[in-house]
Amino acid sequence: MSLDKRKQAFITLGQFLSQFTTTEILKKEDIPFNDLFFEVFATQIKRAEEYNSWFTQNNVLFAFDSWAKTLTKKNIDQWLQEYNVPSTNHKTIAVIMAGNIPLVGFHDFLCVAITGNKVLAKLSSNDKHFIPLIAKYLEYIEPSFKGTFTFTEEKLQNYDAVIATGSNNTARYFDYYFGKHPHIIRKSRNSVAVLDGNETHEQLENLSDDIFRYYGLGCRNVSKIFVPRNYDFDKLFKAVYKHKDILNYTKYANNYDYNKAVYLMSLFDIKENGFLMLKEDKSYASPIASLFYEFYDDFDALKIKLKDESDKIQCITSELNIEDSVKFGQTQVPKLWNYADNVDTVNFLITL
Repeated sequence: MSLDKRKQAFITLGQFLSQFTTTEILKKEDIPFNDLFFEVFATQIKRAEEYNSWFTQNNVLFAFDSWAKTLTKKNIDQWLQEYNVPSTNHKTIAVIMAGNIPLVGFHDFLCVAITGNKVLAKLSSNDKHFIPLIAKYLEYIEPSFKGTFTFTEEKLQNYDAVIATGSNNTARYFDYYFGKHPHIIRKSRNSVAVLDGNETHEQLENLSDDIFRYYGLGCRNVSKIFVPRNYDFDKLFKAVYKHKDILNYTKYANNYDYNKAVYLMSLFDIKENGFLMLKEDKSYASPIASLFYEFYDDFDALKIKLKDESDKIQCITSELNIEDSVKFGQTQVPKLWNYADNVDTVNFLITL
């Protein structure tokens, strides 16, 4: 199968996914194999919360909508133009996927498939339905994909390389089991925002989306902010108020109550507005319903600190001049070339 055929299959997939948006689920005309797959996907989206209560319909649809907008000919061509992708590769890549947010493992799946390799995937129990469905749809679009995708719950065997995503703890086990093979092993990372106090209300509202999307469970969710001393936190609290209804979701509310109790019993000084707590902390990973903050006195010194601690950071968002940062509201809509942990997955695959 040629690279052009693989590209076209994913472009068609993007057109199919475009029927599922946060605004509506609407069946379109002239989508290949729609009669076979549309209702199956629509049903699975509606049932997702039964299998994983964090996967609300809105969050699942946001993931589908984001991928639909990403899988276009323009984006895919721009992404792959810098690589010499072989027409055939045929190596088997074991992919161990996370399941913290919907379709979080799809980018690895895409990278392996579009470079002509075979996917041997071990899915997270938290997100085990959508990617096999997508794989089946791709096999209908492009029959040459048949035999390319394997999903297993058994011990991984007969593979040429490994891509594994997990926590700092599981990464040690991954390194022990897979270290003898070519590998990408990802650890825990978090995303941060840098403010200077001059942000507009609209910009801070956009930042609030980066904080609350997927209930803060993604590595690209902002879990910490850096602010100048004497920062006016009321501005931030007013902006995040658009997400006040998040407290109506029981699991989020339970986490809020639990973490608040822990903070109060520990006599930590926190600021809170009824659904979000702010705590001064040098750590990057804040619990659900919490946002850590750290003061800075010198902006240039902060940029050096962020570079020195880049192994803990997935993404930086800011309206200021910071290298490789994205604007507020953009952390959960990465480009195809925004690789997790800044490790170029495609280059890894084509140079095996």
